[in-house]
Amino acid sequence: MGSSIGRLFRVTTWGESHGPAIGAVVEGCPPGVALSEADLQVDLDRRRPGQSALTTQRKEGDLVRIEAGVFEGTTTGAPISLRIENRDANPGAYEHLRDLFRPSHADFTYHEKYRGHRDWRGGGRSSARETAARVAAGAVARKLLADRWGVEVVAWVDQVADVRGPDVDVAAVCRAAVDAHAVRCPDAAAAQAMTEAIEAARRDKDTVGGIVGCVARGVPAGWGDPVFDKLEADLAKACLSIPAAKGFESGAGFQGVGLRGSDHNDAFEPDGEGGVRTTTNRSGGIQGGISNGMPVVFRVAFKPVATHFQMQHTVDAKGRATTFQARGRHDPCVLPRATPVVEAAALLTLADHALRQRANLGGMPRSR
Repeated sequence: MGSSIGRLFRVTTWGESHGPAIGAVVEGCPPGVALSEADLQVDLDRRRPGQSALTTQRKEGDLVRIEAGVFEGTTTGAPISLRIENRDANPGAYEHLRDLFRPSHADFTYHEKYRGHRDWRGGGRSSARETAARVAAGAVARKLLADRWGVEVVAWVDQVADVRGPDVDVAAVCRAAVDAHAVRCPDAAAAQAMTEAIEAARRDKDTVGGIVGCVARGVPAGWGDPVFDKLEADLAKACLSIPAAKGFESGAGFQGVGLRGSDHNDAFEPDGEGGVRTTTNRSGGIQGGISNGMPVVFRVAFKPVATHFQMQHTVDAKGRATTFQARGRHDPCVLPRATPVVEAAALLTLADHALRQRANLGGMPRSR
């Protein structure tokens, strides 16, 4: 229940933070897509822990193994099974939290949901460790979208705490520019200020949040289904299912409320190739819940990491007031590692809608 996403491109993740392994099963990927473990590893390496001083120092290589669905270097159309072993699990570090509810974590809600049965080892299923499986599945979607539709997805850190970078050129931003800085902001000056904000929070035994921006280029017009399966609605669901994600906006989003309609509207014009484009993109490439051929642009807000190292007040499983101080290995800010997870959310959503649009149209000719 709740561990699957997508209709035609459907992904189910499994495993816990400090169990033996985590993984995903990808159903619906068409046959004939060239795919290797190396293709997936690129994205996993960008999400893995311990990659810089700004992240948790848990040492996981996040090496992925394709166990089914690929033969002689290409997908077969059968379910693709992906497995990532937990090599540096340390459940003992959470023994002191066995009967405590950590503030702003899922401990209490999982306890209530499952009548007291929960995996207290680092949050179990609610841990951000689960997102490695999403990233692996998203890398499959990346190959499919690039090979069949020429779609490219790039995310970046737009803001950390109160430090916001300059507006990113969504038509040109690339992974190399994003990865040039450990914080994953493509602007050098902003990246340095963001790094300092994270390091200051760490020194104070505290944490910070921020915003990840994302663009999908090459998405053709027509993806997305009315009324309840609008493209931006499904993107929002995928993004808000990421641990610590608390806000989503498409296009101009909340900033658009300060504009009048005459300023906010995206005027249409010929694209010079017999098609249509808009002169601006405040809609974020989506109108009426359906892609319009412009870049799909959105942002995701992440709260400060719930696990900080200052003394906190809480209650235990018997409802008694107590205090505790967290121990273990935790990110002071999720943003650098959340960037590939946001990309995965977009990739999985777009791959599903690409296949849905293909199934919807079949061989039907375009009406003029």
